[in-house]
This record gives sequence, structure tokens and C-alpha cells, in this order.
Amino acid sequence: MKKLLLILITALSAVSSDAQFSKATLQATGLTCAMCSNAINKALQNVSFVESVKSDIKNSAFSIVFKANTPVDIDAIKNAVEDAGFSVGSLKMTGNFNEVKVEKDHHVKIGTGNFHFLNVNNQVLNGEQTFTVVDKNFVTEKQFKKYSTATKMSCLQTGKAASCCVKDGIAADERVYHVTI
Repeated sequence: MKKLLLILITALSAVSSDAQFSKATLQATGLTCAMCSNAINKALQNVSFVESVKSDIKNSAFSIVFKANTPVDIDAIKNAVEDAGFSVGSLKMTGNFNEVKVEKDHHVKIGTGNFHFLNVNNQVLNGEQTFTVVDKNFVTEKQFKKYSTATKMSCLQTGKAASCCVKDGIAADERVYHVTI
């Protein structure tokens, strides 16, 4: 029985990778003035796992630093921007990785999120790496169409696990983020 429990614990730890997101760069769309930038800045600072936000008004960009050892909810970032009345034009997530294997059209559990990698070479991530989130509402419509041709898996269209994801151990209808490096 102890041997079975040890095998189960080892298997479960292999499913979740050793990684922690530390920061992000967000580009917003729809801004027209400094007050717009300030509204997004305030909205992002109110997100529970955000430690600090620095805005670049000229480029409609925001540098976000996350609290250490705190789970990051990517949808909460998008929702904060949308609740302020704007849209996300791009979101790049940076984290520190330790032996995280990624392959094109495969899913990896990172922290509490499921990530589906598009247009990547098979590799093992170590050290600091940056992902670009390419889901709907995280990139422009034109960019999303471009990434939509990168996979035939249906989860890209919905952002939810489908039959294509179950083979990688993800429960049906769980949130899946689509990223590229």
C-alpha cells in the first residue's frame, strides 16, 4: 500500500511543473489619454496577486510584478483591464522554470493553470522564460486568426479543455491557456 501511495504522489508531482510566474507585460487597447492609463493601472493594482504596476503611457503598456509564492490568475488580469473599460492587446507572462518539458500541441500544468503550447520547438525550460498568451481577448482578432491555424485542437476556440486535452490529463471544461514562446 505504501508503495502504491508513493507511486501516486510521484505521478501527481510530475503532472504539475516546477515553475512560478514572477511578472507580466501587458499592452492595452482603446486608451486615448493619461486618465485611461491611470484607470487600468488602478484596476491592476487591485488584483490580489499583483505586487506592483508600472505604466508606460506612451506605449499603452504596463509592467506587472506578481507577489512571490502566490498563484496567478491570468483571466483576472484580463478582467481587470476589461472592467476598467479597455481590452488586452497582448500579454506576456514571465516565470522561472526548472526542467519543464514543452512540445508543440501539448499541455503542461504550470502552477494552477493548464497551458497548451503552440508553435514551439520541443524543449526543456530552465531559468527565466517568457510566454505570450494567444487566447481570444488576449491578442488582436487578426493575431488570433493567425494562431488559430497553428492547431486543429478545439480547445483554442473555447479556452476550455475538450477531448483533445483529456489525453494530457486535463478534466473536461477546465480552463486552458494557449501560449507560445
